[in-house]
Amino acid sequence: MVEPLGVTQVFQACSEEAFAFEVSSELESLDLLAGHERAREALAFGTAIRSDGFNLFVLGQPGHGKHSLVGRYLTERSSNDPAPPDWCYLYNFEDPSVPLYLALPPGLGRQLRRDIEELTDELRGAIPAVFESDEYQNRLQEMKQAMSERQRDAIEAIRREAREQGVLLLSTHNGFTFAPAGGDGDGDKMLSPEEYETLPKEERERIEHTVEILQRKLTQTIRRMPRLAKELREQVQQLNEEVLEGAIGAPLAELEERYQDEKGVIAHLTAIREAILQHAEAFTADDPEIPPEAIFSRFYLNLLVDNADTQGAPVIYQDLPGHQHLVGRIEHHVHNGTLLTDFSLIRAGALHRANGGYLVLDIRGLLTQPGAWETLKRVLHAGEIRTESLEQAYGLISTVSLEPQPIPLDVKIVLLGERLLYYLLCEHDPEFLELFKVQVDLEDELERNEESLALYARMIATLAREAALAPLDRSGVAATIERASRLADDQQRLTARHRDLHDLLMEADHWASVAGSSVIQREHVEKAVAQQLWRAGRIRERSHEQITRGTLMIATQGLVVGQVNGLSVLALGDFAFGQPTRITATARPGHGQVVDIEREARLGGRIHSKAVMILSRYLAGRYAREAPLSLSASLAFEQSYGGIEGDSASVSEVCALVSAITRVGLDQAFAVTGSINQHGEVQAVGGVNEKIEGFFDVCRARGELNGQAVILPATNVEHLMLKREVREAMAAGTFRIYAVRHVDEALALLTGETLGEADAEGNFPAESLNGRVQARLAAFQAVVKAASSDDEEDAADGGEEGGDAS
Repeated sequence: MVEPLGVTQVFQACSEEAFAFEVSSELESLDLLAGHERAREALAFGTAIRSDGFNLFVLGQPGHGKHSLVGRYLTERSSNDPAPPDWCYLYNFEDPSVPLYLALPPGLGRQLRRDIEELTDELRGAIPAVFESDEYQNRLQEMKQAMSERQRDAIEAIRREAREQGVLLLSTHNGFTFAPAGGDGDGDKMLSPEEYETLPKEERERIEHTVEILQRKLTQTIRRMPRLAKELREQVQQLNEEVLEGAIGAPLAELEERYQDEKGVIAHLTAIREAILQHAEAFTADDPEIPPEAIFSRFYLNLLVDNADTQGAPVIYQDLPGHQHLVGRIEHHVHNGTLLTDFSLIRAGALHRANGGYLVLDIRGLLTQPGAWETLKRVLHAGEIRTESLEQAYGLISTVSLEPQPIPLDVKIVLLGERLLYYLLCEHDPEFLELFKVQVDLEDELERNEESLALYARMIATLAREAALAPLDRSGVAATIERASRLADDQQRLTARHRDLHDLLMEADHWASVAGSSVIQREHVEKAVAQQLWRAGRIRERSHEQITRGTLMIATQGLVVGQVNGLSVLALGDFAFGQPTRITATARPGHGQVVDIEREARLGGRIHSKAVMILSRYLAGRYAREAPLSLSASLAFEQSYGGIEGDSASVSEVCALVSAITRVGLDQAFAVTGSINQHGEVQAVGGVNEKIEGFFDVCRARGELNGQAVILPATNVEHLMLKREVREAMAAGTFRIYAVRHVDEALALLTGETLGEADAEGNFPAESLNGRVQARLAAFQAVVKAASSDDEEDAADGGEEGGDAS
């Protein structure tokens, strides 16, 4: 017979003697990536290689604290890297719709922005001053006066020539006109029409011919007037440029000398000089087409990313990785009801801020933001950041807007996510593995041994120190390690989920504070665990209450044929609990059918259906090797109204079927969990701690703790980390746990019968339980065969009667 497990087999205690410290504050801090050697090496490789596509994807289950782990590593790694350049946008004087980017050494962008602001302020006062100076006004007046005199001299020359020919040049409202001069020695008097008619014909013809010649000369002179005006404008322009050059030359020359090594800055200063000289009229005209302030606003620097205070390469975490949060945005302002924008309204995105360093993104958030995943892939393929709206990127709008010059990209992307999302992307996105070639897989659990206990104690001390909690004494550390094994569901493993440990320590610190203790002790850790379970346990209590009150029928004593207590786990969020479930079976002669009622009702999952098929083949292979399995059986989970999934009830179902076939009762003080293969070997299942504790709680609530027991796979023993109450009941002998390797061992415990060994022909002793199974199946076969013979005779008789009638 199988012996019950001892208390030491169901719980791996952590001895306080294993620690050489008194309180955890004595321990040095530990790199929280300790134990994740595979992940650490992947991070080191992924951050060191600079080739395209070697971005990183950090895999881990929720609760790992991936952000803090990776962020801490990247911050340390990047501290030795050079700081990236400052990134700026400048006004493009040739094409204002395409602002130009400018890369500057870190810190120089801030200085250049200040210098240009000071330059603009200086020019804003210096330029109007030179145009208002007496020297400029005098020179301008001289130019205008000289040009006016040239125009007047040209007209006067024609006027003198006309007078010499006896013709007057008169000024009218409509321009100039010629008229014959009067006689009697008065050359300035115009002849009246009557006087002109009295002139001889030859004189009149001479005057008309002279006027015609003079008119042509006048026309030519007038046509030269715009040329003279243009000449004046050019002279004024030259004067303005000369004056402006005097005003702006020294300040610009100073900046050009200061930034002589920066070609982009020199080009911008040259463009500023040309813009001022080109738009001199903006500073002299009363109502200029372009106001001076519009000219000055083009000189400024839009400092997109300022790395003056950055130490090493930047490590940026973007918690909301939308399209605009990644590539930046172009803002607008309202002017007279119209949306306007310019280069100064370009705003940086996370890719700009992380350029030259590392950008950490959560893959779930990235995939849920519209267009963000495709945007990131497009940026990585192109190797440049193109700031545009999502509508522009997909061609959904056609309005005129800015198209900033794309900024070259040099960044390492680090994605954080669950394994499922990683494998789904591998399967469904062909570009994914081209861009994220480095897999950083964090451990879910850490090995538990003497060496690792010391490291784990340092990790606990580090978590407490970083959260500014009270230190733990040795008992508190031991209790935390025991809880870590329970969270891992393994005596030889410890959970690597820092968030669970952090939350536990926070609560334990609270209870230590309530108790007035300066250190966290075992009792505080255990109270924190108990409170966590109590807060989440309402549904568990109500479910167990239904069993205690008899609403859900569960027997915990007596013998019943075809009935056994199975064990199931219900998971609600991050809380799971176990409870017993009644499994029943029926058996009668038939044609080898084992009806899974859950499957027929579409409540059973695929794995459960597979388990039922396996157990039916096990029965056939064990008890009917050379003959048909003449059995019609059914299996059901009683009072189960939800879905059933998993194979952990297959041992229970086999036992129930054997009981139903042999009419031998099963001990209801037992609950059973475990799956089987086609050879009857019992295989490990999940949730064994919750299942055992759930059955224990039900039995204790009924006041029937008197030898109740749980049967589980022997391969699950190392996964047991049972609570104190169960261990105490085991020590008192009121509760037992049995570990089995074959289904025969479970049947022996449940029935108290001898199973028997098969002989060379596969036959079992008649008095054994297996022999009785064979006998009953043989009887079933005889009944089926007899029924088949009767049916054949009836069919034959029916055929003869039909022949006589014909």
